[in-house]
Amino acid sequence: MDSPQLASVAADTRDPRAGLRAVASLRVLADTLELRQVEAALRAGMSWQTIADALGVTRQAVHKKHARRIDQTIPVPRRTR
Repeated sequence: MDSPQLASVAADTRDPRAGLRAVASLRVLADTLELRQVEAALRAGMSWQTIADALGVTRQAVHKKHARRIDQTIPVPRRTR
């Protein structure tokens, strides 16, 4: 099932079992896409703070979620004081 179909099934409340499975699939897809975008942002030289601002979360939250999951060959900007 493609993304638009998943979204349609997730929004349809007539079959909660199918809807919940679709929501879970969309969550996995969103997490995968978010990681890819975080990696692209880091490759482009963006800071964790800038990435967090774009996602509407704190720097700590985005770092905690993605720091260990990103491609280890990506040079990660270090926080300077």
